[in-house]
Amino acid sequence: MSGPHTTVAGAARHGLRGHPWLTVLTLSVGAMMVSLDTTIVTVAQPAMQADLHTDLTGVQWVTDAYLLAVAALLITAGRLGDRFGHRMVFLVGASGFTASSVAIGLSSSLGWVVAMRVVQGVFGALMQPATLGLLRSAFPPERLNQPIAVRSAVIAASTAAGPVVGGLLVEHAHWGWVFFLNVPLGAIALVLGVTVLGDVRDEAAGGRLDLVGMLLVAGALGSLVWGLAVVADAGRTSLEALPYLAAGAVLGAVFVAWERRSTHPLVPLRLFRSAPFTSGVVTMAVMGCVMVGAPFVLIFYLQNVLGLSPAESGVRVLSLTLLMIVGAPPAAIWIGKAGPRIPVAVGLTVIAASMCALAGLDADSGTLHTTLCFLLLGLGFSPVMVGGTKLVISNAPKELSGVAGGMQQTAMQVGGSLGIAVVSAVVMTYTADRLPSRLAAAGVTLPSDRTEQAVRSVAVGLPPDLTGPAAHGVLERVGQSVFLDAMQYALLATAAVAALGAVVVARARQD
Repeated sequence: MSGPHTTVAGAARHGLRGHPWLTVLTLSVGAMMVSLDTTIVTVAQPAMQADLHTDLTGVQWVTDAYLLAVAALLITAGRLGDRFGHRMVFLVGASGFTASSVAIGLSSSLGWVVAMRVVQGVFGALMQPATLGLLRSAFPPERLNQPIAVRSAVIAASTAAGPVVGGLLVEHAHWGWVFFLNVPLGAIALVLGVTVLGDVRDEAAGGRLDLVGMLLVAGALGSLVWGLAVVADAGRTSLEALPYLAAGAVLGAVFVAWERRSTHPLVPLRLFRSAPFTSGVVTMAVMGCVMVGAPFVLIFYLQNVLGLSPAESGVRVLSLTLLMIVGAPPAAIWIGKAGPRIPVAVGLTVIAASMCALAGLDADSGTLHTTLCFLLLGLGFSPVMVGGTKLVISNAPKELSGVAGGMQQTAMQVGGSLGIAVVSAVVMTYTADRLPSRLAAAGVTLPSDRTEQAVRSVAVGLPPDLTGPAAHGVLERVGQSVFLDAMQYALLATAAVAALGAVVVARARQD
């Protein structure tokens, strides 16, 4: 199906251009930029919150603004790569991502940071499907396991380095330097991209682009992510969020109807006739939900409850990412022998168990306890990352590799937005419900005009900022108790999502 449609410049692969493993190296640097940026931003959240004079809502938008732009444009970016060449799209994305990172690092206001995060998300959306499209074109489906494992290990390594390097930068410099770190990586990605990458495109696509489909899917995904962000901000499914969620559902339905009748669809719906492809999309959504949602609350636990510095909190989670690095190659071998379905289902089950273990953390949990929990989590993530990517990429025709890559990344981004919304809603709802009564039981009256501020403080692991006769120790003890209980329920919610994903994947048929 794909042979006559896809061309690779320099197909003879003389020298550097188009070399498969040099392509893996180049694309891994690009993937490292995106994953490193994500983990560093998470560690820098408390410092940004203080320096930009904002609260939990502002910090959420630093993350959600990026996710919004990326989620809305990933599928379109994948199709643009299929049509105009993944090499060109990757280079444009890397250039813009680097420049916007510099702009964020130089920002001094929350509004400018959020605006530049949107711009960064646009270029990040261009980069991500291109990396998977180029990878799919460099290797046949039966040889994709090890390249995907290498890419996954590099992502895990950068994820491991992010909290430690970012923590040191936040402690000893300014949070803006965590974004300046993208400059040398961007330069390397651009030099390698110009030198190594072959130009892969679908020459059968013709000159027409599904502009209506692009607008519809961007509107649907943008509305959905925006609505989830409003839910996360309000801490519940508020009336304010319903119009956005409803708009996302309606635009999504219109998009599906349009794609069915379009002669040049943005997303050929025949892709979803493949049960492995569909289960791979579900897997990546579940993984995004856990990977983004759980750290969003855990970083406040590590820094505001345990009192760890940013660098120390990065070291505390190092076991998670180190095991992902070590576990990726064995997971690829396992998937090569057993197929991806069972390893992915087992991995999601282990993730659910690790979330339950993390839910048991308290103010006295030591390094050994947290390290074992994160080791278990890393053990689950390895087969899920490799297997989920393999399910999506290898079950799509080569000429649609960009669209498939866009679907894979979109699933992770939407899952990440859902994870933040679920975790924030659980924490905020529980805190608002229990904090006044817990304070009253301790002999502290919570004034009605200070309730929202107190709830938002406790929701990030800080004691309520109240004036009056109440001792600070009482406020700290009550606030910490409420936050830990709220965190427990939030992590159990992510465990339920992972368990549900395991059931879906395990029951999916293998075509």
